[in-house]
Amino acid sequence: MSAMTRARGWVSSLAVYTEYRTIIMLLLGFASGLPFLLVFSTLSAWLREAGISRTDIGLMSYVGLAYTIKFLWAPVLDHIRLPLLDRLLGRRRAWMVLAQLVAAAALTGLALSDPATALMPVVIFALILAFSSATQDIAIDAWRIEAAPDEKQGALAATYQLGYRIALIASGAGALYIAEGVSWTAAYLAMAVLMGAGIVASLLAPRVAEAHAPAMGEEALEGFARRHRIEGKAQRVLTFLYRAIVAPFLDFFRRYGWWSLLLLALIGLYRVPDFVMGVMANPLYIDLGFELSTIATIVKLYGIWMTIAGALVGGIVAARLGVLRSLLLGAIAATGTNLIFVWLVFRGADPTALAITISIENFSGGFAGTCLIAYMSSLVNHDFAATQYALFSSAFALPGKLLGGQSGVMVDGFSASAALTQPLIEMAPHLTAQTAGYIPFFITTALMGVPALVLIVVVMVFQPKPAPKPQAQEATDPAPAI
Repeated sequence: MSAMTRARGWVSSLAVYTEYRTIIMLLLGFASGLPFLLVFSTLSAWLREAGISRTDIGLMSYVGLAYTIKFLWAPVLDHIRLPLLDRLLGRRRAWMVLAQLVAAAALTGLALSDPATALMPVVIFALILAFSSATQDIAIDAWRIEAAPDEKQGALAATYQLGYRIALIASGAGALYIAEGVSWTAAYLAMAVLMGAGIVASLLAPRVAEAHAPAMGEEALEGFARRHRIEGKAQRVLTFLYRAIVAPFLDFFRRYGWWSLLLLALIGLYRVPDFVMGVMANPLYIDLGFELSTIATIVKLYGIWMTIAGALVGGIVAARLGVLRSLLLGAIAATGTNLIFVWLVFRGADPTALAITISIENFSGGFAGTCLIAYMSSLVNHDFAATQYALFSSAFALPGKLLGGQSGVMVDGFSASAALTQPLIEMAPHLTAQTAGYIPFFITTALMGVPALVLIVVVMVFQPKPAPKPQAQEATDPAPAI
């Protein structure tokens, strides 16, 4: 194949970003990202300005657990059909629209609340917003998986991240600007209106085909019901609970066997270096002496666009090289770029060095994120898309978050070790024991990526093809409505 032909092939890969479903995915990503900061940092700023204690603000952050435990109610979205909306829109889009309407209502409720006089309404509406937002994420992920083949999942994941990051700008900087210029009520009302973009996208999104496949063990379940004379409504409830809660997990383990444990480990370890490193990134910038305005401009604004660029390139590479090879490249990039922070520590409070560091780190992070989403999507059985993808996303986030909580302990421990810091201070006199401790920390976080690299190589070389799933049939007996 000539170089010109290969070049044309890469250029033609860009066409996937102009497809109708990809554009819809951009708007759905925006809707998915919009509520996130509105229950985290943006809400925290409002509460602090209203005089709420830091203890109460910290406790408020627990509403975000909805995003981590969403796999607990994901089976509902796989198996419960909403009356009227389901017939009009189909299962996935019906749940998207319902979640978006509830999120918009919760944002309106927050806008009309006053934390300075009554905190409880804010807590209630924030909880509703977090759970409706997490539910929306489940439905959007399931629609994305069912709306396109595996080779296009990278592009959909990239445009999803693009929309998500734009939403973070709107709900972060945008909401703060409106709050300062007008009021917090106006800021949250504006965000409620912007949720309309997701509702429009859900209504315009193509309706995906819905299938009903026999679940593993369903015949044994029917035999159990006959032997114990479980009939009528009780049998329907038992069958529903089995398909909703047990079957998705049995299906995954049936298709991949003992490899299932290795695949879950791969997903859980893939972004651990970034999660652990990310907690200490902002403290590093402060300790090095960067001004807040410099951090805001380079890290918060410029850095988002570098993440978006990496995500878009990741979508193209996943389509051209395949999911596993792009996953390996993403792991190498995301792991290796932790070491760029070692160079930044040696450079000190140099804005140019910070810009270079953020360019490399955020581009790699966006690239790796797209590749991981595409890989997790490729593992999902479409019959249990919502439940299985929610399980994978929880497995992806939990280990890194747990280890990330120990990142400060690691830095303090390294900083307290004169045997580690003194030689570094002698190499770079501007370093202190406090800042020198970051160097072994970032080397450690880079090494945390090695297990994921090894697992990817093992999967690429040795993993057999998954067992075929049961033959799907068009759904003729709809699941129960609520």
